[in-house]
Amino acid sequence: MRVLHVSWEYPPIVYGGLGRHVQALTRAQAERGDDVTVLTQTADREPSVEVVDGIRVIRAPHDPPDVPFSEETLLAWVMGMETGMIRTGASAGPVDIVHAHDWVTSHAAIALREIIDARALVATIHATEAGRHQGWLPGPLSDAVHSIEHWLVHEADRVITCSQHMRREVEQLFAAPSDRICVIANGIDLQRWRATRAGVARARDAHAPTGPLVVFVGRLEWEKGAHTLIEALPRLRRRLPGLRAVIAGRGGHTDALEQQVRALRLGRAVDFVGWLPDAELHGLIAAADVLVVPSLYEPFGLVALEGAALGAPLAVARTGGLAEFVEDGKTGRVFEPGDAPGLADAVTAAIRDPESSRRMAEAARSSLRDAYGWALVAAQTADAYEHALAESRPRVPAPPARLAGRSVNLLRS
Repeated sequence: MRVLHVSWEYPPIVYGGLGRHVQALTRAQAERGDDVTVLTQTADREPSVEVVDGIRVIRAPHDPPDVPFSEETLLAWVMGMETGMIRTGASAGPVDIVHAHDWVTSHAAIALREIIDARALVATIHATEAGRHQGWLPGPLSDAVHSIEHWLVHEADRVITCSQHMRREVEQLFAAPSDRICVIANGIDLQRWRATRAGVARARDAHAPTGPLVVFVGRLEWEKGAHTLIEALPRLRRRLPGLRAVIAGRGGHTDALEQQVRALRLGRAVDFVGWLPDAELHGLIAAADVLVVPSLYEPFGLVALEGAALGAPLAVARTGGLAEFVEDGKTGRVFEPGDAPGLADAVTAAIRDPESSRRMAEAARSSLRDAYGWALVAAQTADAYEHALAESRPRVPAPPARLAGRSVNLLRS
């Protein structure tokens, strides 16, 4: 199979979990014998082509190159990126499948399907704009993103979602035919997600040498829920003296989270460490008494798999794909999204009963071997490609998208 992935994230440019997903999937596809190309962006002024792990990686400069990456200029920034991708990727064919990842690559993927005469278009919807805002489209930018997502879903011959929750979301938001949507969970490489004893010891010494350690890893955006963890910390520190928290990641919500910590007088109890190198990150997660995933919206929750791979006890919000992976009392502890007292109760139980936490962590790690390997993900993706090729159909205009503005909750209307 000849496959062209179009992704705005690919190492070393990584904003969140999408880039790691595309890298791991394409490696597994190349190992299967597929002819795999990744088309992505570069901050350089000239395009480049290299072969990495058997994958041809084409890096396209933005066109124009100097639009800032900000909320006010986001659509222009995306337009420049996709124009560069189309210009650079026009010679990437021939391919059987163009595989788009999220709305940010919609125009490039749809155009390239025609330019290089690909046989089918597949789209993975990693998250939705309405989902990130709890069902609301709060303004014109969100309306625009939602309409592009809608267009991509209806242009694609096959749509992949990472959880049953996301499948239902895509069906409901975009009136998408259910027979063109398939669920393929994210994967995890257990060989890669390991920590050394020295790395674990360094993390404990640096952040919690004498008390319990709670860790959050992820983008610092509102929907990831780090503010819920911070809200729970005064209660946790009264119950568990000496408890400290580490928040690893960066994002647009960083300043608000740091201000929340100062307002609660938690400056000595919370470490913001930004993005960490892999070895340091692995040591931190493995050192955690509890890895907390307090997302308000989580299509899948890859960080929970990573925590399970490293043996960290899990306390996660009952939302999206997290609720499908973590079974309360069996593979971790669960609380309601946004519920700081519930989060505190889950973390308290995990720390006060380390034996049961260890058993749950072992059960979570065991579940990864059979259900979440990247070879399985690649095989399931190949099956999705075959269905897309068999069901490829003439282009027809998509029905109009429902735009909510500030008045309608798309996930409940």
